[in-house]
Amino acid sequence: MKAILLSLTASLIFLGCTEDFLLDRTPPAPPQGILATPLDNGVQLTWIANTEPDVAGYNVWFSDQYDGKYTFLASTTRLELLDGGARNGVRTYYAISAYDFEENESNLSRDVVYATPRPEGYGTRISDYRTLPGAAGYDFSTYSDGRYDDDFTDLFFEHYNGRFYLNVWDDTDLQDMGYTRSLYDIVEAPSGGWTPSKLAEAIPGHTYVIWTWDDHYAKVRVREVSSSRVTFDWAYQVATGNPDLKRQNPDGNQRKVGRRAPLALKK
Repeated sequence: MKAILLSLTASLIFLGCTEDFLLDRTPPAPPQGILATPLDNGVQLTWIANTEPDVAGYNVWFSDQYDGKYTFLASTTRLELLDGGARNGVRTYYAISAYDFEENESNLSRDVVYATPRPEGYGTRISDYRTLPGAAGYDFSTYSDGRYDDDFTDLFFEHYNGRFYLNVWDDTDLQDMGYTRSLYDIVEAPSGGWTPSKLAEAIPGHTYVIWTWDDHYAKVRVREVSSSRVTFDWAYQVATGNPDLKRQNPDGNQRKVGRRAPLALKK
């Protein structure tokens, strides 16, 4: 009987050791491929799925600086999350961690990921400045239309000889970024290539970037044009000097602010 008890005890000890040995204590790898898309008072986050078969979900964290303290935002089993608490003009950094079914959690992702939400609008219309000058211009800073020749007008529309144009004044820059599937396809302003003529043909489906006279960036995507008006979607970065839809000034120089006499349109 004593021998049997000793044998059973040894078997239980062996089984217990085997269970401890097989316990998963390995965390997943930090997530990769994180993308933060700025919205109007929000940020859309997406990332690539981890390859480990036992990944159960992801934790999303945020901070006001890349090397700062990160605060827990939310958990999700999806590969995307909307941060509806982000505010226009405020840059937020994000990191993602993955966890498995044994509650092992990875380190935070190493990607430098940040976004600055900015206002946006859809279905905005302005008129041809030759026929309705009082409603032909758009001021991104006030999100409103007005006179094409107002001191604060950033963009205005023109129909001339059967063709349609987006125009800016001589202290503002404009570039046609070509066809895009949506307004979100263009995430940063170009570092060069601004049109010297200060105008671009308004083509449905094309997105245009504007560097405004007071050193902000905006983008518009044309939806439709007619002889009397253009309809477009837009986004505007309210934070001066911000890299989201904003290129850095070379050598740290600030752009000279001040409106000069408008150029005569050359047709």
